[in-house]
Amino acid sequence: MFKLFSKGKPEPPQDVKGIRELLLSSIKQELQKLDGGEGKHIKGLELLIACAPAEIYMYESAVFSAEPDRFKQEVQRIADDYAIDMPEQWSMQTSFLDELPADVIKIPNINAALLIKTPEHVVANHSRTAYITVLNGETAKTQYQINATDGKINIGREQKVQVSDGFFRINTIAFPDASANEANKYVSRQHAHIEWSNDSGSFLLFADDGGVPPRNKVKIRSLTDHTPVKLNFVELGHALQEGDQIILGELAVLEFSYLNHSN
Repeated sequence: MFKLFSKGKPEPPQDVKGIRELLLSSIKQELQKLDGGEGKHIKGLELLIACAPAEIYMYESAVFSAEPDRFKQEVQRIADDYAIDMPEQWSMQTSFLDELPADVIKIPNINAALLIKTPEHVVANHSRTAYITVLNGETAKTQYQINATDGKINIGREQKVQVSDGFFRINTIAFPDASANEANKYVSRQHAHIEWSNDSGSFLLFADDGGVPPRNKVKIRSLTDHTPVKLNFVELGHALQEGDQIILGELAVLEFSYLNHSN
């Protein structure tokens, strides 16, 4: 007998069209919460998807991954229908993750979530796990996962180096001397380090002896303020925010994120 009056949890969509409709419906519900004009504060939307590997192809089709602007156009139509004044250059992104961060808008009935990016919004400012992606320069890996329990995460040239006090320093994120990449030669052996702060609930970036003037430099550029912040003192840490770019010396660049973009 059919369970006509069942109040059980709805079945997740089983096809591309159903997934797309659910994603767009959830985005519409969130955009409808904005009054006229508030859309101007949105820098972008990001869909976070943690589906099973065998389902990735369906989600890629659902968001038109082969036509990057098409899904954004669908969302723009929704914004126009509800007079949500989105900025001209807003972005639409899809990321496939192993698991969803805590501080995002969960989409019901599927393992996906929505992130609305604003200047004040940090993707997961209470997350104790983050990722460092190497944008320029050569290191052993292109992305490093860091955790609050890791202690001091050293960044510098060569993995194991002897410093001025005679002790050896281990660089977790190491730029090898032997690399032909020009950016590596501008990285000091003891350039910077990252560590978790319980007081601020965030990861802090510190310049080390080799990363402050008159030696090499440490600079940070944020997604919202393109004016670089220079670290001139080893004692003062800078709280890292989503999308911050860390410039070491002149050319080496790292990106800080609470999301795993390696998938």
